[in-house]
Amino acid sequence: MKYMTPEWANAFCAALNNNPEYAKVSSTWEGDFLFICDMGDDKFFMYIDLWHGNCRGVEEADENKEAEFKIEGTYETYVKIAKKELDPIRALMEGELMLDGDMSKIMRATKAALELVNTITLVEGVEF
Repeated sequence: MKYMTPEWANAFCAALNNNPEYAKVSSTWEGDFLFICDMGDDKFFMYIDLWHGNCRGVEEADENKEAEFKIEGTYETYVKIAKKELDPIRALMEGELMLDGDMSKIMRATKAALELVNTITLVEGVEF
């Protein structure tokens, strides 16, 4: 399955719900995200609802979807993060990802953010 597609998003949500380490480090996290991936000719919008260590749902969305956090970047940046070639917090700090939301809340949950990224590697059959 191709990375940053609806099929991948559903598999990612399932992987989060089956990852005990993510459940542990994000047990106090409450927040939803709209990930905006610039694919060049098009954009992929993935809404994900995260609540106390669980993914309560994921859906393909559009730019009008309300979310506590909106994170936008290029497909290339998201691939680097998925392959652990780029730290997501560093990407935010250096402007490779653009954030609309409370950065201090994310900084208080860096372990949860990192395990969120680690979970990408648990999704089988991903093509970049």
